[in-house]
Amino acid sequence: MSGAPVHLSRGGVSLVLARDDQGVPRIVHWGAALGALDESALTGLAGARRPGASRSAYDGPRTTGLVPDGTRGYAGTPALSGHRVGGTARAITPSLVEWDVHPAGEAGVTCTSTDDEAGWSVRVGLSLDDAGLLHARTSVTNTADGDLHLASVLTALPVGAHATELLDLTGRWCKERTPQRHPWVQGTHRRDARHGRTGHDATLVMVAGTPGFTFGTGEVWAVHTAWSGNHTHYAERTPEGECLVGGGELLDPGEVVLAPGETYDAPRVLGSWSGSGLDAMSHRFHAHLRAVTPRSRTERPVIANSWEAVYFDHSLERIAELADVAASVGVERFVLDDGWFLGRRDDTSGLGDWTVDPAVWPQGLGPLVDHVTGRGMEFGLWVEPEMVSLDSETARRHPERVLRGRSAAPPEWRQQQVLDLQDPGAYDDLRAALLALLGDLDVAYLKWDHNRDLTDAVHDGRPAVHGQTRAFYRLLDELRSAHPDLEIESCSSGGARVDAEVLSRTDRIWPSDTIDALERQHLQRWTSLLVPPELMGSHVGGPTAHTTGRTHSLRYRAATALLHWFGIEWDMSRLDEATLAELGEWIELHKRVRPLIAGGTLVHPDHPDPAVLVTGIVAADRIEAWYVVATVAATATQHPAPLRLAGLDPDRRYRLAEEMPRGPGGADLTGTWSADGAEIDGRVLATVGVALPVLDPEEARVLRLVAVG
Repeated sequence: MSGAPVHLSRGGVSLVLARDDQGVPRIVHWGAALGALDESALTGLAGARRPGASRSAYDGPRTTGLVPDGTRGYAGTPALSGHRVGGTARAITPSLVEWDVHPAGEAGVTCTSTDDEAGWSVRVGLSLDDAGLLHARTSVTNTADGDLHLASVLTALPVGAHATELLDLTGRWCKERTPQRHPWVQGTHRRDARHGRTGHDATLVMVAGTPGFTFGTGEVWAVHTAWSGNHTHYAERTPEGECLVGGGELLDPGEVVLAPGETYDAPRVLGSWSGSGLDAMSHRFHAHLRAVTPRSRTERPVIANSWEAVYFDHSLERIAELADVAASVGVERFVLDDGWFLGRRDDTSGLGDWTVDPAVWPQGLGPLVDHVTGRGMEFGLWVEPEMVSLDSETARRHPERVLRGRSAAPPEWRQQQVLDLQDPGAYDDLRAALLALLGDLDVAYLKWDHNRDLTDAVHDGRPAVHGQTRAFYRLLDELRSAHPDLEIESCSSGGARVDAEVLSRTDRIWPSDTIDALERQHLQRWTSLLVPPELMGSHVGGPTAHTTGRTHSLRYRAATALLHWFGIEWDMSRLDEATLAELGEWIELHKRVRPLIAGGTLVHPDHPDPAVLVTGIVAADRIEAWYVVATVAATATQHPAPLRLAGLDPDRRYRLAEEMPRGPGGADLTGTWSADGAEIDGRVLATVGVALPVLDPEEARVLRLVAVG
């Protein structure tokens, strides 16, 4: 292709790729759509972005190419690094100057460059999908003799210099996805995740934006590294004015070694731009995950999970009783959690022995499955395939299958270790055991857990996280191939494996092991920067959360779960008739809302009071919308300010109504909505808003708006 600039435009986003003075392609614009520009206009844009030459610096203008490269003077983080063992190549790392640039589909481009002196061939693919999400991927091929040991292969994207504020997320078990914001000053802000899984503290996204950006305002750019093993996100600002956000896989020395002719494909880096805040940024990620995640557009069944109801107290009579009550209130899928397999009477033993324990289930699980399906529900089962207990038949027969780097096992975590999936025997036996379960039982759903970090992970003398992650993906792919209708949840001691790559192979994530509704209000809000609501499990637990000790009303707990994949994790067999009736009403309310959830637009209307959080689902045609208004502090910090409802059609008129169960005896709620039943223009609702009632601490209300006429 000639040296003419390339303009990709889709979904309200433009990306312009142009060559610098040396012919190296660089991104000169990624952001708002630029309209139809001819070659002359694009050339003018590229020229306007040509930097000058500084004093006491390189003699000519220096630009940061598509691959930030230290051999061309970039003093920040190099995108590529590694070394060669053996062979005759003279250079160590590549200097990529000669590039071939070719169109790749309707809105994509592929750029390839080879440095014969170093023996590296590098390919960078860029494309915009229908929603305007940028897909970027870097691949490296060893083109020389000798082995090429890769240290890092990063993908970096330039953002506007006026983005001077950063947002990322951190957390821990039961406190996942906690936001942290700070100015974006010179230097590198880097978030590495070295857990062997995505991690409870994983940022999910690295966001750069204009100062004070919110869910509904500001210009923002975000990147996500789609990988379930060790990985990084970073933001880098240089004294020369370059502003980059990027990511990639974290590689330990010797982890990825390319023989001559072999290729490494780095994880995809997804980039989302928005000119109107975090919500619009998230919508591009949501559209992608809805397109690649199996069955995500369908209405998701209401789930009852047995864990917090019975823990390890298993018997056919006990579990069948729970299933009966679940069916009576409208549950559609019943999941038997931990404790069903050989020797598993607590969390100290049994992992790896994936056969039904005859001491607890003398007739196997068949009678329970028949009972559940006979009540009109699907049956689901908990598994933790990548783990092994030292107190298990598997570990006793095959101690070499425990993933470790030395003779002593790594420190225990929940009294378990990791099964080495790169061991052919371990992989084959595990696959056979899972296929046997799925072949013998009518299992519609696997809750797939992963309850510890990978520590001292070594296989055959080499770091093993990369290979373990690839083997996990292969196992999921093979199970899906054998059972195309099987649905799988990605759970990892709650939310420690949440990323776009695992969601391309699974049907939902469990965002946290806490179902404390107050904690959930926050963590669901921030998890949704990447994950759409129908892929996020949210359950109604008992009145007092076992992870925090907080007590909440059923109304608050159920409203918190209403707009996500709804479930129950509560001993319903011990509830009185009034509580069961109220729970059933919330399930029916969710079933009214859920046709909107999988294809609707998730919004978080900004409110000036930090004690008030608002979550909404707006139908794709904007004829209907539901909002949950919740207080998340002991008391509101001020008299409730008006609530401005985002996402509605400004040219329609809507009828506003509160729609939620009133609880036992139809008890009145504190305060009233002055606008209840009113018909109000969408433009007025978005710009002026409606008055909130005075809400109790940790209270929630549900609003429905329906277009009139």
